[in-house]
Amino acid sequence: MTLSTSNKRSLWTLGIGVMVVLLVAGLASPRVRGARPEETVPRPDAPRSPSRVRAEGRLAPRAGARVVLGTALAGRLVFLAEEQAQVRSGQLVAEIDASEQRPALAEARARTSEAEAQVRFLEEELARSRRLAEQEAITRAALDRAQHDYDTAVARRDAARADAERLAAVVAKARIVAPFDGVVIAHAAERGETVSAGARLLTLADPTRTRIEAEVDEFDAPRVALGDEAIISVEGHPGEQWSGRVEEVPPDVVPSRLRPQDPGRPSDTNVLLVKIALAGPSPLKLGQRVQVEITRAAVATADRR
Repeated sequence: MTLSTSNKRSLWTLGIGVMVVLLVAGLASPRVRGARPEETVPRPDAPRSPSRVRAEGRLAPRAGARVVLGTALAGRLVFLAEEQAQVRSGQLVAEIDASEQRPALAEARARTSEAEAQVRFLEEELARSRRLAEQEAITRAALDRAQHDYDTAVARRDAARADAERLAAVVAKARIVAPFDGVVIAHAAERGETVSAGARLLTLADPTRTRIEAEVDEFDAPRVALGDEAIISVEGHPGEQWSGRVEEVPPDVVPSRLRPQDPGRPSDTNVLLVKIALAGPSPLKLGQRVQVEITRAAVATADRR
């Protein structure tokens, strides 16, 4: 059966119309508009990849385990403990020349002893005068004179004591001792140098009380929380790693200390100074740079399941 040209055109037009209707119906389908392809929809029980944050850090002393010692007395520095010297609490670490104050202190103490003896003598004289006055053996003026001499001696003794105490405090300030067991890690002055009152002399730190201070990029800050696990590695110790845990997350970001900004290329990017407690001893040195990888605790727990 042969179709005419007009019939062929009609069938072709009808076919195109059916295809348009089907295409429009498919686009209007809720499944196509609202749902993603089945293979891209995550299942609720699908395993999550651990969220890891990488950062650079440095081994730093804990709060109170590092102190800068200075002097409240101006003068020549006659002693200064060597750098890297291990010292005990109360041990002398620096001393200012007090050769002029020590003789003055000895003299003040001698005057104090003399004044105390005078007070004891006049105290007995005053008591004797009172007994004689009761017997009317001496005049009232004589008793008043004995009281005056005693009061003057007491005032001189108190002045001598104050002078001796002042000089003793000055001599004591000349000796700077370690407030805790530690290591001298830096000098701010040199032996023989004349320093002013309030000058810094040295830095003391306790190497047994340390932690890692990791500089986390501020854009990664929301991905770090207390209790997160951390792995620490150092370029100088290939193949070695040490574990730790985030123990402090500060509330604010600060400029980087490890990578200070280039004045020629200023940047607004800051870091979150995250504190990490080491799980055990390590051969790391104070100030040593390390690499840190932080894993979110919740994610790590889910992975272990």
